[in-house]
Amino acid sequence: MTLQNNNEKTNKSKWRNGWDDKSFNIIIMTILIFMLLIVLYPLIFVVSSSFSDGRAVMTGRVVLWPVNPTLEGYAAVFRNNQIMIGFRNSLIYTVVGVVLNLIMGILAAFPLSRKDLVGKRFLNLFFIFTMFFSGGMIPRFLLIADTLGLMDNPLALILPGMMSVWYVILIRTYISSSIPDELTESAELDGCSAIGVLWRIIVPLSKPILAVIALFCGVAIWNSYFDGFIFIRDGRLFPLQVVLRNILILSNMDPEMMADIRGAVNRQAMQHLVKYAVIVVSSAPLLLAYPFVQRHFVKGIMLGSVKG
Repeated sequence: MTLQNNNEKTNKSKWRNGWDDKSFNIIIMTILIFMLLIVLYPLIFVVSSSFSDGRAVMTGRVVLWPVNPTLEGYAAVFRNNQIMIGFRNSLIYTVVGVVLNLIMGILAAFPLSRKDLVGKRFLNLFFIFTMFFSGGMIPRFLLIADTLGLMDNPLALILPGMMSVWYVILIRTYISSSIPDELTESAELDGCSAIGVLWRIIVPLSKPILAVIALFCGVAIWNSYFDGFIFIRDGRLFPLQVVLRNILILSNMDPEMMADIRGAVNRQAMQHLVKYAVIVVSSAPLLLAYPFVQRHFVKGIMLGSVKG
């Protein structure tokens, strides 16, 4: 009897534990699905609005799916020279900025990861100091506009941000924790120079963290508008985000964009439609780039989470 009672208690305990686990999983999945819907709905709404009729967007009839689907918004966007020039400029600024950040980041992180670097502690503190203290907006403006003379120059959007201390720390930590010192030491014993070690060993083995840095840096540069708004006056050099700001906030649209559609929809309805189309067009490059770096991104972002 005692053995039978113990078995019954064990079975009941297992059943309760199993039910508790299932209940917990159901609650967690419900919360995650709810959060997914909160995040996903605005994206769906923006895409649906960009394909809907302008009057339907203006009157708020678009809820989930496109109403009277049309490509007028995208046609107007791609006919607008200002938007296309801004798109081209942002693409150039982003590509050049990402490449420079990767080059400067790996060049700074590699020596900082070496144990035999003289003054390593001081250099690390010197780098970190710049993350907490800066001159502020006015000295920065005077430096770029007056001292460097980069006002209305694309370099004003590239040079000041060509190296981030945060990215250097991430790369340095990855090199120190993921690449054995014995590997670089053996290469040096075989006669490989420091540049050779960096190019042939460190860079190929650092692809995961470099992909993460490229994604972070690319998103930051692509979405940045403040520097372009402050340092650029020539409309031909505006990044896309400044053009987007003019459309979304100032409702500043090219009259040529509206010339051939006045008979179909009124100006206000078309402005609403073009706003959503521009948001989709400006977000598309990052959404298309993410799948190509996702594998490296997941591996790199888990840096230091599991120790072997």
